[in-house]
Amino acid sequence: MSQVKQIFLMHIQGAGNKSIAKALSISKNTVKAYIRKAKALDIPMEAFLAMEDPVLEQKLWPGNPAYKDGRYEHLKKHLNYYSKELQKVGVTRQLLWEEYKTTNPHPYSYGQFCWHLQQYLRSGKPSMVLNHKPGDKLYVDFAGKLLSYIDRETSEEIKVQVFVACLPYSDYCFALAVPSQKLEDFIYALGCCLQDLGGVPQTLVPDNLKSAVIKANPYEPELNRALEDFANHYGTSVTPARPRKPQDKSLVENQVKLIYNRVYAKLRKLTFFDLASLNKAIAGKVREHNQTRMQQKDYCREEKFLADEKHTLQPLPETPFEIKYYREHKVAKNNHIYLGMDKHYYSVPYTYIGMKVKVIYTRSLVRIYHKGKLIANHPRNHKKGGYTTRKEHLCSHHQYYKERSPTYYLQRGYNHPEELYRYMEALFKQDKYPEQLYKTCDGILNLSRKTNRESFIKACSMALDHRQYSYRFLKQILENRMTDYQEEPVVKFLPTHGNIRGASSYK
Repeated sequence: MSQVKQIFLMHIQGAGNKSIAKALSISKNTVKAYIRKAKALDIPMEAFLAMEDPVLEQKLWPGNPAYKDGRYEHLKKHLNYYSKELQKVGVTRQLLWEEYKTTNPHPYSYGQFCWHLQQYLRSGKPSMVLNHKPGDKLYVDFAGKLLSYIDRETSEEIKVQVFVACLPYSDYCFALAVPSQKLEDFIYALGCCLQDLGGVPQTLVPDNLKSAVIKANPYEPELNRALEDFANHYGTSVTPARPRKPQDKSLVENQVKLIYNRVYAKLRKLTFFDLASLNKAIAGKVREHNQTRMQQKDYCREEKFLADEKHTLQPLPETPFEIKYYREHKVAKNNHIYLGMDKHYYSVPYTYIGMKVKVIYTRSLVRIYHKGKLIANHPRNHKKGGYTTRKEHLCSHHQYYKERSPTYYLQRGYNHPEELYRYMEALFKQDKYPEQLYKTCDGILNLSRKTNRESFIKACSMALDHRQYSYRFLKQILENRMTDYQEEPVVKFLPTHGNIRGASSYK
């Protein structure tokens, strides 16, 4: 525009077109064209000299006359309709153009139609620059493309998902490969991310994946219960992005593209044989990415994060988070509840038989509540069909039944006369399964309570002498009053033989 002003200035001073062209090293026809265009606008040339360059350019080149075409006025009324139809499945620009031709006797060509439609789509979606606060948000997402490693045993290629997160203020990035996008893997990756950052942001901004959001809504999305528990444990909140609005987390979307370039591409020729080695390689490349100088800035992401953002994060909790699962069960008659995930039974105090209880369990612990009161607490057990039972949860009869053992009965016999203890000791020395002898012991102890002490002691002695170890034998002795008769002592005579020394041998 400065050269155009030179043309106008020299023309005002009376210079001819050839002189102007020679002085400015341009074509004579170009000089004629500018002077003709200025005169056609009916504006004094002095006024052109006072104009700023953009204003002068607009005066000389007012724009493409295509927008003044009557065909554009007709198309403009339908551009909003075409933009909405284009979002539907199977609808293409070619199809819309064919429909447009049938309603207009003088239509645009296909190329012009697409150009005007594209201009409308671009003008309807302006972007905005957001100012982020340090330590305010953490954007999280899963990359669309997968990575993989080879199983050593089966030589099978195992595909894995890649979790990506970034802090928008410093653009500091984190990436981790996990087996899937399931809730357990998502929560694990999120916990690893916060550990890597060394702190907790004010809010988490996930995508609307099922592991984070049960029911998407632009105003009040329904969050997954486990993610809410995770946020409560770490003292933060969750603000999901609006459904089908990737611009709400555009920075992490951009990070995914950078991860493709700076991690995926650099690892493409390497082979990994387990997830741990793959994640180690990913961590190294992400570290290089965070330490790379950013374009148009004199610092890298890591420097920005350490200098301005890390100290603004909230501290991490002392204990790591464990996913909580929630169930509601009715206590069975055997005062146990059945946990279907483990196919295992856990005991509840017998007074709650038939009542509904709430069960909250994690990877390592099972807690059982009734009306807000903790009534049972068990370590998690994955043994299928097994029982985890606490003694104090059983009624007295069941406690007694479960306590039975040879040691238990011997301890009880120890508190009775010595003959009874010796009798029980001999009873368990038999080559019989101990469970078969428990009822025998119960019967013997019952006899001891109902029988005269001296008679019972004699009966035990008689049974020991005759090596008869049974409840029935003792009962017959007592019923037949055999203890009332004095047994004649058995006199044992020495055998007669020649190898006997008399009194003379000791003189």
